[in-house]
Amino acid sequence: MAELIDAPLADAELTAFVRAVRRDPGPPARVVGAAELRRAQRLRAEARPPGPEIAHVEDLTVGSAGVGARLYRPSATGGPLVVFLHGGMWTIGDLESHDRACRRLALGAGTAVLSVDFRRAPEHPWPAAVDDCVHAIRWAAAGGVPGGAGPVVVMGDSSGGNLAALACLRLRDEGGPLPAAQVLLYPNTDLTLSCPSTRSKGTGWGLTTDDVAWGAEQWVPDPSRRADPEVSPLHAVDLGGLPPALVVTAEHDPLRDEGDAYAARLAAAGVPVRHRCEAGTVHGFLTLDTLSPAAAAAGERVFADVTDLLDDVRFR
Repeated sequence: MAELIDAPLADAELTAFVRAVRRDPGPPARVVGAAELRRAQRLRAEARPPGPEIAHVEDLTVGSAGVGARLYRPSATGGPLVVFLHGGMWTIGDLESHDRACRRLALGAGTAVLSVDFRRAPEHPWPAAVDDCVHAIRWAAAGGVPGGAGPVVVMGDSSGGNLAALACLRLRDEGGPLPAAQVLLYPNTDLTLSCPSTRSKGTGWGLTTDDVAWGAEQWVPDPSRRADPEVSPLHAVDLGGLPPALVVTAEHDPLRDEGDAYAARLAAAGVPVRHRCEAGTVHGFLTLDTLSPAAAAAGERVFADVTDLLDDVRFR
């Protein structure tokens, strides 16, 4: 049973959104399936107001692996680059679902953004998405981005945050090059879904724990592997030597506790960490900006944080 809404969320619009979800939650992901979820997401993306105009947008094929990507530049050339990895339970999400968010990020943080169209489950289970993301980061760090870029930061939301964390771990273990920083928004860090918020926030807040579990099953079909550090970064024995991190979670999110725990473990390992939990918000606030002023403001705070991180790494 979902928790009661004892007080309004961060704004009236989010409260109305949650109440609507509770009245009509719709069928679970495991009933709908990946193909229909993708179709429904495309329709939502088409119905959403377009993102802001930006100086340069270009679709690319990244390196020898042929990974699709989209480059956003708020100015002609040069400057830092954020390699962006979209969320979507490893099964949905694409360049279009996060186009508006990437445009807002590029303008809000004053940075180029490379959105990566990595392979998705169930057609391409683990480790395909990690392979694609690591390839894209290496390509960017090696100077592959048209017009040049640097320093390179990796950023992801939800399952994209999982991929960003895993890419950093793999690059550390393989000898780099490491991104200058990692930005993890409400990330999946524990595919065993054993943290308390997966139960206390598991239904009634927009994202259900069962939908996340279904996504994890598509991406990592073998349940015995879901506690492996190569899929669940919270289970890594050593988090030392990773890039500085920004970790932002949401109060009413089944993934809250695993994101908070990952931030705490990074800090304990000596990694510089900026961490906050956005009060009164729900999972996915980055792409809820047209629905809720509070969600839009939470996104703007992330962009300001990214600007600060980029300032730090420029002068490190």
